[in-house]
Amino acid sequence: MLVNAVFEGGGVRGVSLAGAVRAAEDHGVTFHRVAGTSSGSIVASLIAARYTAEEMREIIMSTPFTSFLKRAPIFNIKVIGPITRVLLKKGLYSGEALEAWIRKLLLEKNIRTFGDIAPDKLRIIASDISNGRLLVLPDDIALYGIEPNKLEIAKAIRMSTSIPYFFDPVMIRSWKVQGAAKPFSKQFSYIVDGGLLSNFPLWLFEKERNPRTKQLVPTIGFQMVGKQDQQPHAIRGPFTMFEAMFETMMSAHDERYIEQHNRYRTIKIPTLGIRNTQFEITPEQSASLYDSGLLAGTQFFERWTYEGYELQFKKFQSNPSGKK
Repeated sequence: MLVNAVFEGGGVRGVSLAGAVRAAEDHGVTFHRVAGTSSGSIVASLIAARYTAEEMREIIMSTPFTSFLKRAPIFNIKVIGPITRVLLKKGLYSGEALEAWIRKLLLEKNIRTFGDIAPDKLRIIASDISNGRLLVLPDDIALYGIEPNKLEIAKAIRMSTSIPYFFDPVMIRSWKVQGAAKPFSKQFSYIVDGGLLSNFPLWLFEKERNPRTKQLVPTIGFQMVGKQDQQPHAIRGPFTMFEAMFETMMSAHDERYIEQHNRYRTIKIPTLGIRNTQFEITPEQSASLYDSGLLAGTQFFERWTYEGYELQFKKFQSNPSGKK
């Protein structure tokens, strides 16, 4: 069964997505095109690099996520260190460790750039906060004078996972526009987490058909839900406020779109109350998230049929609200 897949962003909770991928594999699913935001971009990229769900599980269980939280020792001075780093670098942590981690995983499959995988196989969402626009990578990197096929996948993932004020934004320099030089102050764009603008971009693969059979290629969404989404955030200072703002944006942007007419094509994965930025997650919690995704995916695919999908797709395309 050929499907397109879209993976929602959710920080460390993205562990659960790998479990749902395992359920898809167990039910004979072949991924045609894949896309993701933030942690969803990591899972999508590993699929594009031909990693299996079991390989993903082994990677997850052997990786302490706190190892991604790197910064110079001087910025660890209590209170003043983190504040100074945010003022200077615009993030609590660099993001370089995460980028190096995913680059190593991709190189193990002999993949570095988007040119090393099938055309249009992978799409990653990021946000350009300098110009106020959503980026669908690799294609939109051409806006900055960079050849899409030469863009490193690890760099695109770092852009998509750069949680504002948590990880440093990625800076891209583009010194020309339509052949003319820009003023120096306008040559730099700041790229951050795609979840700011679209955390669950189900719209990416609308109406795509299999070139061989001409049948509609179903798009399945992998979404993380849980009790944490409904609990109030404790605001104790500027950093917890930014975290609360970000998590609200991550969960709220696409929610209306999802609830109204996409339930039939969305796997909803309980995230067991774990927060997006809970990097101190234990191996036991990681295993529980993976199992949660496996169970949710299994329940979804056991009742899923192509005929049912096509019927619901046509219904909601003609009547997006779903109202009679």
